[in-house]
Amino acid sequence: MMRQAAGAFALAASLGASLAPALAAPEPPGLPWSAPATTRVVTEDRRFVSGDAELAGTLYLPVSGKPVAAIVVTHSASSPLRSASLYDHLKTILPALGIAVFTYDRRGSGQSGKQDAGGDFTILADDTVAAVRHLKTDPRIDPRRIGTWGLSQGGWISPLAASRSPDIAFVVAVSAPVVTADVQMIFSSTNHLKANGYSQADIDQMVAARKAVDDYMRGTVSRTEAQTKLDGIKTKPWFKYLYMGETFRDRDVSGWRKEIENDPLVNLKAVTVPTLILYGADDAVVPVADSMKRLKAIAPQMPRMEVHVIAGADHAMQMSEDLKTSLDPKYDGTERPDSPEYFALLSSWLAARGFIGN
Repeated sequence: MMRQAAGAFALAASLGASLAPALAAPEPPGLPWSAPATTRVVTEDRRFVSGDAELAGTLYLPVSGKPVAAIVVTHSASSPLRSASLYDHLKTILPALGIAVFTYDRRGSGQSGKQDAGGDFTILADDTVAAVRHLKTDPRIDPRRIGTWGLSQGGWISPLAASRSPDIAFVVAVSAPVVTADVQMIFSSTNHLKANGYSQADIDQMVAARKAVDDYMRGTVSRTEAQTKLDGIKTKPWFKYLYMGETFRDRDVSGWRKEIENDPLVNLKAVTVPTLILYGADDAVVPVADSMKRLKAIAPQMPRMEVHVIAGADHAMQMSEDLKTSLDPKYDGTERPDSPEYFALLSSWLAARGFIGN
């Protein structure tokens, strides 16, 4: 694996250096001994329409004499803004490899209006499809080489978008649980409590309350019973680690019900384009082992899918954070991927499928 990583970095450097700078805009004055950058990037704010919403985004486009490939970024649950640090590495690495990056504020966030998707992943996926269609109208972008990248919840949205549109040429899903949202949140909440030293009794109480709310959403437990279970934990010092409200909406209008009824494996099986799925071996938010079991079961049906588990990486592809810090809600939205193997696998996979350079 380390040889593969080193080779990918050499490939990335070679391809990045081959990008033609002929059409680059004049570079602003720098240090007197500096040389002009090989890759010049144009940054453009854009607006596009998806259904009843107008969404705002930013395009990072490498200057090139030919149309380039592009990636549309789909959002993690805690990073809805295009400016989130989670996406900075894409804006830095991919244009240097000849790939444009388009990030946008998620529906209901930033400059993308006030109305969110209400937990409906289909709406979020269709927003992604609308972004792809918007990029297809730009003559500087190759309409046949536009793909998606998403981490965590975004790793659910990207395959769903690809299953709903022939305009998406490839999918990169990072730290995407291949289990339903209720299973993933119980796994995550259990690890949050363990990392902060809470007892098994606390964990058991948390799981019972979560399952009661989930069962209400499925129609097998009464709202009163579920609320009673939730009332029993909402004053606990560890409640802040659960990402739950102190009450919940009626199941007929609940966004959470929509989330737990979405099986990401079903969406993934409908994807026919090249798909890269990456996990961190130290991910405490997503049940990687269970996800891998489900993926292995469908692998014979998906010959264009490639899956890797990256040593030492956490949920956000970081190697620099300890477990307790990476699970602390106060750091949500500040993640910065820094795993060299992640960077190498992403670059080499894109190169092998002809999405890098011209």
